[in-house]
Amino acid sequence: MKTLGEILRLSHEFLATKGIAESRLAAEYLAARLLKCKRLELPLRHGEVLAEPLVEAMRRGVKRVATGEPVQYVIGCWEFRGRSFLTDRRALIPRPETEQLVDLVLRSRQIREGEHPRVVDVGTGTGCIALSIAAECPNAKVLATDVSEEALSLARDNADRLGLAHRVTFVSASLDDILEPATVDILVSNPPYIPSKAVDALSPTVRDFEPRLALDGGEDGMDILNAIAEEATFALRGGGALFLELSAEHAQAHAMTRTLTELGFEQIAPHRDFNNAERFLSATLAEGL
Repeated sequence: MKTLGEILRLSHEFLATKGIAESRLAAEYLAARLLKCKRLELPLRHGEVLAEPLVEAMRRGVKRVATGEPVQYVIGCWEFRGRSFLTDRRALIPRPETEQLVDLVLRSRQIREGEHPRVVDVGTGTGCIALSIAAECPNAKVLATDVSEEALSLARDNADRLGLAHRVTFVSASLDDILEPATVDILVSNPPYIPSKAVDALSPTVRDFEPRLALDGGEDGMDILNAIAEEATFALRGGGALFLELSAEHAQAHAMTRTLTELGFEQIAPHRDFNNAERFLSATLAEGL
């Protein structure tokens, strides 16, 4: 019979021997999920003796994390902007940085001044961007697309889970197949932007478990970014805004600024993330194009 405190210590020590980064946090997330409590509540329960089924479930989870599987996939959900999203290998794990991308959208003129702003999220994955915007801007009309039917299935599950299925439309199609031109106020995307060769050099936790389709942006990482910029010139109204997440590590902001300028965008601005890296870009499509 072991207490929660002992189980957490043993789990952390075992994961550390396997080279798992932030092994203590991983063990705590597993335990919090099993005990249906917040991670910060665990110290109050360190003296609690766990029933054997819980101990065995914890053991199975620790073994999975020890193989390199992301703890987010093992526990099956992850928090994004205060909401719990289902997570599994169908889609990229929501990152804290992407919460800032949603902030940029919600602070935009198009959202603040629009009566019913039309927002399109390209490459929705778990649906975290589209569903967060729908929840936090109730007057927005939100469309979410993805080339992966598996990711769309997960996003729809999250919409049902969050009670937002009636607020967001999910489709797998090109924008010019489903939209009239110049009808969108905001297009937002966190697309695949990692150069193909760099994907192979990612940590095994990312490379071997998260979908390559959501990571690989082609030879220079810009293939999908450039395609989305082209789509935006079709979909956006004059004065509509484009918001992109891109690679700070591969200095994509400068190249993307040049591309957007050539396509007729103005007010192009980079935005820095929590680590002071240029990770986001916003731009407005010029009127009268």
